[in-house]
Amino acid sequence: MNRNGFLACASQYSTTGELLSAAARRRGMDVEVLPARGGARAWRGRPGGHYFGGPLFATGVVDDLEVSLLEPEDDWLTSLPYEWVLRNIQSSTLGEARRLSRPAFVKPPTDKSFPAAVYADGVRLRAEPGLPSDTPVQISDVVTWVREFRLFVLDGECRTGSQYAVFGHLDSAPLQGHPDEGAVREFAGAFLSAQGSTLPSAVVLDVGLSAAPGSGTEDWAVIEANLAWFANCYAADPDRALDVVLRAAGPRTRMAEADLRFCRHLNDVRAG
Repeated sequence: MNRNGFLACASQYSTTGELLSAAARRRGMDVEVLPARGGARAWRGRPGGHYFGGPLFATGVVDDLEVSLLEPEDDWLTSLPYEWVLRNIQSSTLGEARRLSRPAFVKPPTDKSFPAAVYADGVRLRAEPGLPSDTPVQISDVVTWVREFRLFVLDGECRTGSQYAVFGHLDSAPLQGHPDEGAVREFAGAFLSAQGSTLPSAVVLDVGLSAAPGSGTEDWAVIEANLAWFANCYAADPDRALDVVLRAAGPRTRMAEADLRFCRHLNDVRAG
């Protein structure tokens, strides 16, 4: 039995999964690719399990793996003071979003049940198949993100990061050595000092340089928080990103008390 544990990856291939798998092997962990069907029964009772993959696939395997999944609370972004987000954001439902008559940015709180995007109105959202009207969404003002960065955060500290977009277009570059590295780390550090307790101990935080329409000014703001165990690492250091993933989706027996409220399987963890 491998004392370093193992990383169980969802069956769907991703470049991030491949990078994290290589990082796991470098530190002596086993890497298992789970079957597309049948769950993870073959790994039931095997200690030291961790998970990387999507939330829908996770529902069928994490109980067998005895893994806890940490995620931000659904209303986290809407609960932040305006000074950190620089835009109006409200929690709503897909039914309400489908009735919008103005442009707005609409997204699911944490999962990827439909594309997060700027919608000219609610008409296009009516075409999303299989999603009930009471599906939770967030509706926010439209802003321009000059540059966007993804930060892998562990215990309130940015362990690694990457630029991932410029003016909405994919453009990845390592945070380390980036011209904006100092500004990004300064903003993230101030935010995590003030609001870090509202997030799990292991999480992905997206921040960006925001330009409000017509204002002519730019400033740093929080974009969103994401599931570390289902986040593209772009140009971030995969070895450091893995540290965050392993905490965010690791053995239930190792979960810290402070993270219980962020666990997708809270009742199972408490019962265990």
